[in-house]
Amino acid sequence: MTHQEAGEQLLQSAGELADKVTDKQYLLQPDLMQRFGENGRMRTKQDSQYSLNYLAESVLVKSPNLFTHYISWLKTLLAGYHVSSEDLAVNLKLIRETLEEEFDNTSKDLVLEYLEMGLHQIHQRESTRGYIYDSLPYGKAAQAYLSALLDGKRREAYHIIETELENGASIRDIYQYIFQPVQYEIGRLWQISQISVAQEHFCTAATQACISLLYPRWLVEAGHGKRLVAACVGSEQHEIGLRMLTDVFEMEGWDTYYLGANVPNGSLVEAIQRHKGDVVAISVTMTYHLHLAKELIQMIRSNPATAHVKILVGGYPFNIDEDLWKTIGADGYAQGADEAVAVAETLLKNGTITDHIEMMSD
Repeated sequence: MTHQEAGEQLLQSAGELADKVTDKQYLLQPDLMQRFGENGRMRTKQDSQYSLNYLAESVLVKSPNLFTHYISWLKTLLAGYHVSSEDLAVNLKLIRETLEEEFDNTSKDLVLEYLEMGLHQIHQRESTRGYIYDSLPYGKAAQAYLSALLDGKRREAYHIIETELENGASIRDIYQYIFQPVQYEIGRLWQISQISVAQEHFCTAATQACISLLYPRWLVEAGHGKRLVAACVGSEQHEIGLRMLTDVFEMEGWDTYYLGANVPNGSLVEAIQRHKGDVVAISVTMTYHLHLAKELIQMIRSNPATAHVKILVGGYPFNIDEDLWKTIGADGYAQGADEAVAVAETLLKNGTITDHIEMMSD
């Protein structure tokens, strides 16, 4: 039994296992019902299933770091809901017990080994560092822009961007040093329960509106040269980073076709054919969507009309594990938009790359 088979089996059984884990936890900790009510029980099941999904994806792609990073993130998130590290430890131990009892797989020991790494991570101190500092390029402008968004002042936020442009900032500076770190910081503030989901959505929508308002400043006739097709995998909703990346490609003279979120695999493959794509950029933010990215890449490779296309991947999981892009079958990855253009150019020129460059994630 391989890593992939064990991961796939765990993904398939995650829901049933999460039910059993939740039943056990509420029997073991009856005070949870008093603390959180029936809604808390539903959340426990949901969180248990997410943990199993992340564990499964980590096993599937042979990357324990993906699971330990998730546990670090989850511990911080749950603290904002008054769920303690001890509660989380009990949950993971019950997952371990349930896997030992229910998971019939020859790679069970490997799965449990990854789980133990997650348990160990609970006791590690987490960084509280943010993403915006005055000492960074445009750091003060980024902080002012974020503050305006959090206050619900969209026009004031856009005025800050206009002022920076009038003072000599480039559109690419705005993307790299204001929009990107602000999006990261908004995600962090939501994780530590300092802002609500509604605020997070407002801030993201406001930045998307700002991006649209900037188009007349740089949008020119298409270059009629190299072609990029860009989409988020599966049901991913985190698309703003990929949108900015696509814009930078267009600034570099590429013809781009940004498809955004919720694009069925077949539709993406069809779009690559129709637009004669040279490179496809695939964004993955949620680790439990990695298997979908791998399936999508296999579909692109297996179609004679798209097999030649170079594939870039980006997003949170690939920043954790620097070799993950190879594991799922991509040609490269990058974290920043400028670097992504460089990777794409190198792939089209040489057909391969010797070093990775990190791609922008949302």
